[in-house]
Amino acid sequence: MSGLRAVLFDMDGTLVDTEHTWVDVVEEVAARHGHALGEEQRSAVYGRAVEDTAELLHSALGVQVEALNAELHRDFAARLAGGAPPRPGALRLLAELRACGIPTALVSASPRAVVRRVAGTLDGHRFDAVYGAEDTARTKPAPDPYRAAAAALGAAPGLCVAVEDTVTGVASAEAAGCRVLVVPSVEPIAPAAGRTVLTSLEEADLTLLRSLVGS
Repeated sequence: MSGLRAVLFDMDGTLVDTEHTWVDVVEEVAARHGHALGEEQRSAVYGRAVEDTAELLHSALGVQVEALNAELHRDFAARLAGGAPPRPGALRLLAELRACGIPTALVSASPRAVVRRVAGTLDGHRFDAVYGAEDTARTKPAPDPYRAAAAALGAAPGLCVAVEDTVTGVASAEAAGCRVLVVPSVEPIAPAAGRTVLTSLEEADLTLLRSLVGS
């Protein structure tokens, strides 16, 4: 079967405006231990899992990874206790896909508890599969989350469009074999083979998504 089979959405910075919140949390945890993040370190945490970020901070701070991991989990979950504001065009696109019967998945490097909490705030949209950082052996930038989501929906990765906002997420989706629609949130990302870049999800619709897989 050819044509678009599913759309796989990143969460932070793609569907909801949380990427800057995440970096703020990382900066606050670092400052609590007497360290100010440099620009290179800030860029390194975009789209990354809590565990990866804890390892990065451990190298800079010398604090135990387990302690940093716990702080990051706690602080990020607290910030998102009431959900997060949707990105422009996100709810409209989700509603269009639901109305047309296109399966959707939420594929995030955030902790599972945070992902499920935020997923419940997206105007009642029901994802057919939801993946957080703990749900695959490796998370982004490894391809595991996108491969798992595609398999859960019974779709070949090449017939899925992954919607992403960071270099880390794009690397994961492309390694899995997905077509990728990118709406950068914090850093520029160039178009490439199999990758389309927009400035906002307000520019995306089902016709465009179908065109990305050739049907």
